[in-house]
Amino acid sequence: MVVLALAIPAACGGSQRTPEEVKAANDKLNGSINGGNSNGNGVDPVTGDPVDPGTDPGTNDPGTTDPGGTGNTPGGTGNTPGGTGNPGGGGNQPIAPGVKAGSCDGFKNGQGISDSTIKIGNSSDISGPVPGLFEAAQQATKAYVKYFNTTQPNGICGRKLELTNLDSRTDAGADQASYQKLCESVFAAVGSMSAFDSGGAQTAENCGLPDMRTAVVTATRNSCKTCFGAQPTGPYEFSNAVPDFIVKNYKAASQKAAFLYLNAGAAAENAKAQQKVEEKRGMKFLYTQGIDVATASYAPYVQKMKSLGVEYVQFIGAYQQSVTLAKAIQAGGFKPQVRLYDPSVYDVNFLKTGGSAVEGVFMFINFTPLEESQPELNLYKQWLQQVAPGANPTFFGEFAWSAAKLFVQNSIALGGKLNRSTLAKSFTSVHKWTGGGMHGPMDVGGKHSPSCVRFLQVKGGKFVPLGSTKYMCNGSSVGR
Repeated sequence: MVVLALAIPAACGGSQRTPEEVKAANDKLNGSINGGNSNGNGVDPVTGDPVDPGTDPGTNDPGTTDPGGTGNTPGGTGNTPGGTGNPGGGGNQPIAPGVKAGSCDGFKNGQGISDSTIKIGNSSDISGPVPGLFEAAQQATKAYVKYFNTTQPNGICGRKLELTNLDSRTDAGADQASYQKLCESVFAAVGSMSAFDSGGAQTAENCGLPDMRTAVVTATRNSCKTCFGAQPTGPYEFSNAVPDFIVKNYKAASQKAAFLYLNAGAAAENAKAQQKVEEKRGMKFLYTQGIDVATASYAPYVQKMKSLGVEYVQFIGAYQQSVTLAKAIQAGGFKPQVRLYDPSVYDVNFLKTGGSAVEGVFMFINFTPLEESQPELNLYKQWLQQVAPGANPTFFGEFAWSAAKLFVQNSIALGGKLNRSTLAKSFTSVHKWTGGGMHGPMDVGGKHSPSCVRFLQVKGGKFVPLGSTKYMCNGSSVGR
C-alpha cells in the first residue's frame, strides 16, 4: 500500500537507473504493495481484531501501542522534567502518557556514546541523478534533533543527540560505504532514506547497528535484523481498503476497470500485485498496460480505454507521468467515472502542472495531509524552519520525524539498559505506531505493510479529504 514503499527493485552494486527512473522511484515511495499480513476480511493486520471500515485505530490509542498519543513527543514540551538520577549525569525525562522512562542507573558509554552525547547518523540520497532526492528526510531528522536538544535539557540520561549526515548518492555502493562509516562512528542510524537501500543492509546487521529508517524499500533491507522503518515493508501486500472503497462507492465503475503503470523499476511488479488484490476484492479489469518512461504520448492508451468502455482508471507512476495521463484523458474527451492515483501525486506540482486536467482525481494516502493541523505534524513543520528556513515539509519528512521520535522514545524507555542490541530488539515490539498521530498505524516490529488508508480528491485545485477523514482499515491481501 502506501508505503513509502519505493517501487524499485532491490539494487545490487551501483545505481544503474536513469534520472527518470529514480525520480519515479522517489515519487512512488509511499505506497504500493509491501507488507506481510495476507488477511483479507476486515481484520486489523497487527492485532488480528475485526476493524470496521472508517475506523481510525490511531486516534483512540493514546499511550498504549503508540505512546505519545496525539502529539506529545518524548518529554513533550510541557511535561515535567524528572526521572531517575543518572550517575553519569542528568536524569531521564518522562516520555508520554502510558510510557515509563527507564532508570538511568547502570548506563554505560559505548560506540557513539560519551558522557555528554549520543551520536546518531543519517544516510540519505542527496546527490545523484535527481539532486536532493531525499533531502527532506535528512532535514526532518535534523529538525527533530534540534527540537529534542532544545526542549529536553536532560536529553537521554544526561546526553544530547549529535547528528552526522551522509550522502548515499542514490547508489547502493554509496549506501554501503555510508553504513560502514556509521558502524564505526555512531550509536545508531536514524531517519535514513535511499532508493537503493540494499547496499548497507548487511553492513548494518553485521555491526549490530540499530537502523530506524524513514522507510525500507528493498527486500534486502527488510531482511536486515537490525533495520526497521517508520513506514515498514514486506512483499506483495496491498491494502484491502482501496478496492473495498471503490467497490462500495463506485460499483459499476469497478467492474469496468483499467490499470496503467509506469514500466520502470518495480512499478510493474507492484501493479500486478495490486491488481490481483483488487480482483480478489471484487473488481474486474478490462485493460492492463505498462507505459515506458520515454513515452511522450499517452493518447493511444486513452483511446483504447475509451473504446473498451472503461469507467475506472488506476495509475502508478511519478506525478509527472500522472499529469501526462490526465491531460491525455482530457484531450481525448474521455470521461471515466473514477481516476485513482497513488500517493506519488500528493505534490503541489501535480496541482500546478496538471491544472484543470487533474480536477476530480482521487488518491489514497496513509499519513496526515500537510494542509491539516495536527500537534505532532505542527511540531515538524515548525522545527523544519529552524534548521532549513524556507524548506517545504513533505510526507517523507513526516516519516523521518516519526522515525526520530521512535528512536528517542525507545532509548529513554531503556534508560541504563540502552545499547545497540537492546535498542534494535526494542523495535521488534513496536506495533500500530502512528508517530504521535502523524500517520496511520504501522507495524514497525512485524515489518508488515500498512493496511490503513484515507482518501483525497482534487477539488478546486486543492487536495480535499474525500468522505471521512478517518482511516479505513480492512486488513491486507497478498497479490500473487
